[in-house]
Amino acid sequence: MLAAMPIFDRFQLEGKVAVITGASKGIGEGIAYALAEAGASVVVSSRKQEAVDEVAHALTQKGFRALAAAANAGNGEDLKKLAEAAVQAYGGIDIVVNNAAANPVFGPVENTEAWAYDKIMDVNVKGPFELCRLALPQMQKRGGGSIINISSIGGLSPEQQLGIYSVSKAALLSLTKVLAKEWGRYGIRANAICPGLIKTKFSEALWSNEKVMQHMIRQLPIPRVGTVEEVAGLALLLASDAGSYCTGAVFTADGGYMV
Repeated sequence: MLAAMPIFDRFQLEGKVAVITGASKGIGEGIAYALAEAGASVVVSSRKQEAVDEVAHALTQKGFRALAAAANAGNGEDLKKLAEAAVQAYGGIDIVVNNAAANPVFGPVENTEAWAYDKIMDVNVKGPFELCRLALPQMQKRGGGSIINISSIGGLSPEQQLGIYSVSKAALLSLTKVLAKEWGRYGIRANAICPGLIKTKFSEALWSNEKVMQHMIRQLPIPRVGTVEEVAGLALLLASDAGSYCTGAVFTADGGYMV
């Protein structure tokens, strides 16, 4: 029989510490707000200090606990400093959201040069692996944790003109499942979210193109562009005890595109 805890309470994150990459805008910023509103102390990270300072300031102005820590998600030393900053400020790490992503090219896969391939893989795959590895001992000390990797529907079905980006997001899904299987014994859950067309700056090349938009919307059971809040709500579920039996899962927030 389930414990008599009100369901709303299961979504609360009071006492938890969340580290979120790519949090200066878009989905990452939305997730930072959602987790902070649920009571977590959030460490917002992105490449530019001034950008994360702005987000952290806005959060603290609302009465939430937030720390700005700039880091290049494709740089191991930066990620080490990020993890250390979270521990120094808040005493540990309970939640990691790997949202930072790179895609410096758009076009046929044969046009992707080695430098672009390396950048995509460093930020989209190696970075999440490194940050999770750095967070592991902290999560072990605290009796568990939650890893949320923001992948893409491109990781499930390759997207036109986004070949290597799609490859990287498929690799991130596999990494998620590996971590779920290997770290479950530590009380650590790992899940992935695959957003579809969400109205963010990162996806502007798609949603600002009327022809592309109409083509995609015709394929959607929910015929519209998604919002940041619709991804953030799913992240809150996975970060909290409300999603405590979910691990190794891949969730889509795509308006039914993958149906």
